[in-house]
Amino acid sequence: MKKLSVDKTSSKGIAIGKAYKYEKISFVPDMYVYNDKDEEIKIYKNATELVSDELTKLAQTNDIFAGHLELVNDVALLDEVTNKIVNDKKNVQIAFRDTIDEFVAMFEAMDNEYMKARADDIKDIYQRVMAKIKNVELKNLASIHTPTIVIAKDLAPSDTATMNLDYILGFATQGGGVTSHVCIMARNLGLPALVGADNLLEEVNDNDIIIIDATNGDIYINPDEATIKEFENKKSDFEKREKLLKENAHLEAITKDNKRVLVYSNVGNIEDIKNAVKCYIDGIGLFRSEFLYMENSHFPTEEEQFEVYKEAVQICTGEVIIRTLDIGGDKELSYYEFDKEENPFLGFRAIRISLHLKDMFKEQLRALLRASAFGYVSIMYPMIISLEELLEANSILDECKKELDSQNIAYNKDIKVGMMIETPASVMEAEAFAKYVDFFSIGTNDLTQYMLAVDRGNDKIADMYDSFNPAVLHAIQKVIDAGHKENIVVGMCGEFASDERACKMLLGMDLDEFSVAFTQVAAIKSIIRESDFEKCKEISEKIRFVHSKKEVNEILNMF
Repeated sequence: MKKLSVDKTSSKGIAIGKAYKYEKISFVPDMYVYNDKDEEIKIYKNATELVSDELTKLAQTNDIFAGHLELVNDVALLDEVTNKIVNDKKNVQIAFRDTIDEFVAMFEAMDNEYMKARADDIKDIYQRVMAKIKNVELKNLASIHTPTIVIAKDLAPSDTATMNLDYILGFATQGGGVTSHVCIMARNLGLPALVGADNLLEEVNDNDIIIIDATNGDIYINPDEATIKEFENKKSDFEKREKLLKENAHLEAITKDNKRVLVYSNVGNIEDIKNAVKCYIDGIGLFRSEFLYMENSHFPTEEEQFEVYKEAVQICTGEVIIRTLDIGGDKELSYYEFDKEENPFLGFRAIRISLHLKDMFKEQLRALLRASAFGYVSIMYPMIISLEELLEANSILDECKKELDSQNIAYNKDIKVGMMIETPASVMEAEAFAKYVDFFSIGTNDLTQYMLAVDRGNDKIADMYDSFNPAVLHAIQKVIDAGHKENIVVGMCGEFASDERACKMLLGMDLDEFSVAFTQVAAIKSIIRESDFEKCKEISEKIRFVHSKKEVNEILNMF
C-alpha cells in the first residue's frame, strides 16, 4: 500500500474504487510552410467560432464557462496569432501553440492563486481549438459506465462538466490548486476531490484500487483489506451525518434556549448564489464583487454590474451583502497595471483603489443602489483603516444617491452600509466606526494575517497562522462588544466562521451572523441548534482572560 498526501483539500468525503487514468491528447503542431496567410487566419477564425458556439451552450447551464468564452473571443489572442502568421511566417498551428504558451506563462507567473488558475482555462481553450483545427474528436468522461475514481494530470472545467455523475466516485489530480474551477465544481457536485498530488500519475495505474480521503487530504493506493474496511466504515459514518444534515438543513439556526442566529453564505458569482440558496441560507454575507472585474477584459460598466447585482437579489430573497471592489494584494486585473510594490498586502488595494479611482467607484455604487430597488442589497466596504476613509466612502455614496434622485431612478433609500473589520487599526477604532455604519463583518483571513504578522501563503510559518491565537480571539471579542454598544449587527465572513470547532465559542462571544461556505451551512446550523447560548456565553467569557493556545484549547474542550 502506498499513501500520498496533499497540503490543502478542495472538498470533503471519502471515495473507494478503481482508478481510471484520464490522459488527454497531446497536440503537437504539424510542421509545414503555408502558401496563403489569409487561409491560415481563416482556419483559426473558423475553429474559434466553432469552439465559441460550444462554449455558449455550456455557459447557459454553468456561469464558469463565461470566462472561457471571453478567452476564446479575446481580441488580444486573435491579434497575437495573426501577428505570428503574418510577420513570423508561422503556420496557424504553430502560431496558436506559441501564443497559448505565452499566455499560460504570463498567468502562471502571477502571485495571485486565482489568476494562476486561469492558466488551466487557457490550456483547455488550446485543446478545444486545436482539436477543431486538426478535426479531431476530444475525449470526455461522459463515456465512463462503471464506478470510477478519475486520476489525471489536471482536469479542465469542460471535463468535470461532462462527467457522468452516476459513475464518477471522485477524482484526484497531479496539478491544480484549491481555487481552481475544478475544485469549485467538485464542491458544488459533492464529489470527493484532491488536487496537487505530487507523483500521482507515476504512482497510480489503471484499475488500481484507490481510496480518496478528501477531508484529510490523503490518497491510498492498493490498500490492504483492513484499511479498506476502516474507510468503508468512515465513509458510511460520513454519509449518514451528511444525510442527516441535509434532511435538517431547512431548519432555522435557533439555540436550545431560543437564541436566533443568522447563517449566511460567501459567494463569488451567480452560480455560487444558486447553490447557496439550495442550502437554505438566511442570506448572502459576502458577495465578492471583484470576480466581476477579474473575469472581465475591462472595468465592468454600471449597466453590466447592475444586471449581475439585480440577478443576485432576485435569486436570494434574504439580505445580500455585496462587498465593493477588493483588488490588490494577491488579486490583480489583466487590464489595469499595478505598480510593483515591496509589500502589496500593505499597499494600494481594496478601498484605497476605489477612493483613488472615484469614477469607477461611483459606477459600482450606482449599480448597487439601483439593484437595491429589486431586493435586499447591503453595501460593504473592504479594508477601511481610518474614519476619514469611511466618511469619504459614505460621502461618495451620498453623491450617487443625489445623482439617482435627480434622474428619478429608484433605489432603497434605507439601504444598509457596513464595513469589513480586517486590520488591527479597524479593531482598535471599532467603537468610532460603529457610529457610522449599520453592520460589521469580521474578515478573519486578513485579520489573522495582520494581527500575527504571518504570511498565510508562506509554508515555513504556516503553523503560526492560527485564528485560535488569543490575540485574534481578543480582537474578535472587542469588535463584537464595540458593535453591540452601538446596536449594530456583527457578522463574520472569514474561513474561521466555517470552522466547526470554533462555532460554539463564536456563538458564546455573541456573534450575530455566520457567513460560511455554502457546503458548511447545514453543519453550522446544526451545531447552533444543538447549543445552549447562555452556557456557551458563560464558557466563552473566559476567552477574555486567556493568553496561550493551551488555555484556548482547554476552553474549547469545555463546550
